[in-house]
Amino acid sequence: MQNTTDVALSRLMTQSRALDVIASNLANATTPGYRAERSLFTVWLSRQPGGGPVAFPQDRATYRDAAPGPQRVTGNPLDLAIGDPSGWFTVQTARGPRLTRAGHFQLDAGGTIVDAAGDALLDANGHPLQTAPGDTRLAITADGTVASQNGPIGRIGVVRPAQESALSAEGGTLYAAATPTSPVAQPRIVQGAIEDSNVQPIREVTEMMQGLREFQLASQMIQAESDRQTAAIGKILPQSAQG
Repeated sequence: MQNTTDVALSRLMTQSRALDVIASNLANATTPGYRAERSLFTVWLSRQPGGGPVAFPQDRATYRDAAPGPQRVTGNPLDLAIGDPSGWFTVQTARGPRLTRAGHFQLDAGGTIVDAAGDALLDANGHPLQTAPGDTRLAITADGTVASQNGPIGRIGVVRPAQESALSAEGGTLYAAATPTSPVAQPRIVQGAIEDSNVQPIREVTEMMQGLREFQLASQMIQAESDRQTAAIGKILPQSAQG
């Protein structure tokens, strides 16, 4: 039956997508601030003429695991972790402001606090946080206030998107917000620590092995159906030639 091949093909495509998501998670298992993605599949029932419904797997969506990753103490004064799981730093990129939880920051040559890509960390007013040449000892409090031995510098802008599921990923650490953001009053910033990826490698490898088995099963089903159809055609054609 053609339905057999169609169902197996739909299963093959959904499993291929699931394996791509798992592979991306494993590739970012050591990326600071990365949040694992999950695949969501459903079943679509198609009623066939003269028969019962046929179930086709459907790839409905890919969503992010909102659980924060573990915090790791580094001792670097510009490594920052956000205690509030819904809070995000904002950095200024060439494409505009982007959200991130990758808290590994540093000072560039001009004294601006930037991330690993050189994008400026923004304060509560949306401006880059700028230090002075004499600011050698930086202290950052839980509410994001940045100060040096020479006095206050500014306050880190930690925001909460109105709809986190609407964030669009750009690489492993940056996200574009499609909905408005609001400031987080008490972000619970931890200085000298960084949030690691929330990917659980053992879980991902286990799901990959299961996905591979299901992918192989669907492939074998398609091959078996192809062999059956080829054999049937081979039996029909000689009879047609004789007639």
